[in-house]
Order: sequence, then structure tokens, then C-alpha cells
Amino acid sequence: MSNAMGVRLVHNLTHPSDLIVDLVDGPQLARAIIAAHRRSHLQAARPVGWGRESATLIVTGWPLADASPVDFFLRCRAHLVLGGCVAVLLAHGDVSLPVDVVIAAKRAGLAYLQHIVAADRPPRRGQHAQLTIHTDVLILTRSAIGGGGVDG
Repeated sequence: MSNAMGVRLVHNLTHPSDLIVDLVDGPQLARAIIAAHRRSHLQAARPVGWGRESATLIVTGWPLADASPVDFFLRCRAHLVLGGCVAVLLAHGDVSLPVDVVIAAKRAGLAYLQHIVAADRPPRRGQHAQLTIHTDVLILTRSAIGGGGVDG
């Protein structure tokens, strides 16, 4: 994840008093959280638990190493405020991966909100070059509207 993507997630999906759970490798999200004066459970949240307070944003890498996807999303849902989001950073290249993530999230009661694809450079006028994608992010939400596997 780039620094710019970390800033975009923090600023677009949270307010200053909101809690963010950072489960990603690397300092990019932590830098954005600190710069935006947000509260967080940083990477130390992984081994000790996520705390008692519900978060507005949980950011995680994918694929998961030690949890089933549905169980992980059930835990995320239990630690999110209503309207809160889970941002899932995907390994780019596998076109079926976003579908698999959305299916697991829906089974856990989360709803699909947005798919963000970020390229490393903007296209130049008059050039027909393919963009190199450096970040592929699925945004899932804990919605009050039914349709998830737990309540709906």
C-alpha cells in the first residue's frame, strides 16, 4: 500500500475521534493515522486482541495466513461500529480473488461498498500504455440493511 492510499483510506472513511485497527504490514497506514490525529490499535493489535471498543475502520492484508475468511470477517463485524468499514488490501493479479473475498464477507454479514484500484502513474495524453496497478482494495461495510449472512 502506498502512503497516498493510506491517507485516502483514513481521511475518506474516518473522522478525528474514530478508532482504526491496523492489521497491515508496513508503516504506510500508521503514518496516515498519526498525521490525521486518529486513534488506533496498530499492528500490536494482532497478537493481543482488538480491544473492547468498536472501530470505524479495520485495514487488513489478504490472503489471511492463520484464519478462515468467514471467521475473520465475523470477528471484524463484531468489532465494527454500524456503518464501519473493513478495507481489504488484495494481492493484484488474481481476478477471482475479489469475488472470493466478497462472498466470505457476505457470509459473515458484511456488505460490499467499493472497489478501489490505484495505479502507479496517471496515463499520459496520446499514449496507449497499460497502467501498473499497485494497490487493489475492497471496502466492505457493516450495514443496517439486510443481505449479509448473519442477520439478513
